[in-house]
Amino acid sequence: METQVKNMQGEEDVRTNSMKAWILAARPKTLTGAAVPVLIGLTLAYVDARTYYVEGVFNWLPAVLCLLFAFIMQIDANFINDFFDYVKGSDDVETRLGPKRACAQGWVTTDAMKRAIATTTCVACAVGLPLIYFGGLEMIAVGILCVVFCFLYTTHLSYMGFGDLLVIVFFGIIPVCIPYYIELHTLTWQVFIGSLACGFVIDALLIVNNFRDRDTDRDAGKQTIVVRCGAEWGLRFYLLSGVAAVVLNAVYWYEGHILAFVLPLIYLPLHIITYCKMKRIDHGRALNQCLGETARNIFIYGILVAAGLLII
Repeated sequence: METQVKNMQGEEDVRTNSMKAWILAARPKTLTGAAVPVLIGLTLAYVDARTYYVEGVFNWLPAVLCLLFAFIMQIDANFINDFFDYVKGSDDVETRLGPKRACAQGWVTTDAMKRAIATTTCVACAVGLPLIYFGGLEMIAVGILCVVFCFLYTTHLSYMGFGDLLVIVFFGIIPVCIPYYIELHTLTWQVFIGSLACGFVIDALLIVNNFRDRDTDRDAGKQTIVVRCGAEWGLRFYLLSGVAAVVLNAVYWYEGHILAFVLPLIYLPLHIITYCKMKRIDHGRALNQCLGETARNIFIYGILVAAGLLII
């Protein structure tokens, strides 16, 4: 039975298990991180198909399936993170600095969230299953890795300090390289370098999260890189993630896609401005501004790389 969750002023806020509650739990703003690497991987495949292969090699159906799979897995990861952080006591309504979480706020019941996790996991697998036809049986292993690490990230690996590595792998290497491989049945070292650049860009989102939550993470025993190395190094990692991505983008220049290197240079000043704001704010909920700006910067980066590749 639905109940009404009230805010601190006693006003109606979000109805439990309502559509609004599920939209908030899905965290639509995080879908940028899921879309950008797949967009880059597909754009690389489209351009290379047009340049090195016969016209018509690029197939739009697996492209759409890759995007859908990425979106659903991101929502699944958000549900898993919401549920397990709540049951482990990591999401405290009083001390949490980041955006509100559905289970902790009472917007979604734990039983409903468990059913949602099972459903989104199954739907993601159903959407990804046809990719076996386009990419081969090796897609089964890729799908299993995505699902398994989706759970392991929140339950274990993020607490051990492996979050940044997993972001580079699962938001860089895999979602850039696998769509390319599905389309062209090959992989180049240039595409791999481009996937690393994308991974570094998206890792900035995790770094600003961990920078904001460093005190509560330390208390919860969550050994992120920022907790291990300190706030000053956390800021340096944030800055270097953007710089590393721009440097690695030189691979596009090497391949003759000069604009794919030049246009994303616009991203770097935006990244530096957000870095300066992080450094100035340092603590508290105000760092959520930097979180939003980082998501915006990621989206701009993806659009600029894609545009640079497509413009001849």
